[in-house]
Amino acid sequence: MREVAALAGVSLKTVSRVVNRESGVSDELAARVDQAAAQLDYRPNLTASNLRRADHRTGTIGLLVEDVANEFFASIHRGVEDVAREHGAAVVAASIDRNPEREHDLVGAFADRRVDGLIIAPTSLDQGYLASELRSGWPVVVVDRQAQGVELDTVLTDNRAASADAVAHLAAHGHQRIAFIGGLESLTTEQLRYAGYADALQAAHVQMDPDFVIHGVADADQAAQVLDLLLDLPRPPTAIFSGQNLITMGCVRALRARQLQHAIALVGFDDFAMADLLEPAITVVAQDARAIGRQAAELLFERIDAADAPVETYVVPSRLIARGSGEIRP
Repeated sequence: MREVAALAGVSLKTVSRVVNRESGVSDELAARVDQAAAQLDYRPNLTASNLRRADHRTGTIGLLVEDVANEFFASIHRGVEDVAREHGAAVVAASIDRNPEREHDLVGAFADRRVDGLIIAPTSLDQGYLASELRSGWPVVVVDRQAQGVELDTVLTDNRAASADAVAHLAAHGHQRIAFIGGLESLTTEQLRYAGYADALQAAHVQMDPDFVIHGVADADQAAQVLDLLLDLPRPPTAIFSGQNLITMGCVRALRARQLQHAIALVGFDDFAMADLLEPAITVVAQDARAIGRQAAELLFERIDAADAPVETYVVPSRLIARGSGEIRP
């Protein structure tokens, strides 16, 4: 900073004000400082700067999701980034991989690095381990899933109602044998989507067949194997409701392998790339993942500025997109 000040012909304090974008510096002086900094390849040391800040903020927020490579969570990430950029903050993201121990470790790592707040899609059954961090005033917002054991700001989609609409859509097209293929039963999203499935069957006066209900599917390959087993039943389902985008992809593979994509109806929860270009195109419940991310980030920055504000829950609406696979009649 001294070298920048000398080259620009200004005081050290003026360089500090320009670097930290404080008021009280003329445009002409600020331009001279910026030009000198660029000429000297100067970049401020944010770690050192944060040690001097009265509020101890680092200008970073953490984001923990199941898998940053999953399209749904990648869109949440982008929504969070959009808002963080508006607030002059950087986003540090990591994948939990449905591993509670990894979740705990990553939360601890982010807390140790003093990120200003955390957005998390939790995997573990109890988020009570966050209590000490919350008492210290560390802001945390839960996204996609509800927290257990602590009260936190939360942003969700309308999982139960949207799932009920999807299954009702299949029933309205004449289906009585509708299977459910879902993810980890411990996740609140899975529980709510299964509840929506059950609600719709009851409303349509369709008897639930326990053989048609599969939980615990982790990826597309396992989803394809599970659907193969269902299709081998003496009276197989005529329609499938899949509870997650990776599961839907696996179902598409299994149906196409048997050339049944035009015979078995399919509605998936979550959209995915090129679902609209398949033949038939895939009917989905489309969540607005980017809006979920934006809302979560807005809540987090509000919580950073007002730690004692009441806890809030937001539900971001989803929509059923009929493309063809969900309109096949039995």
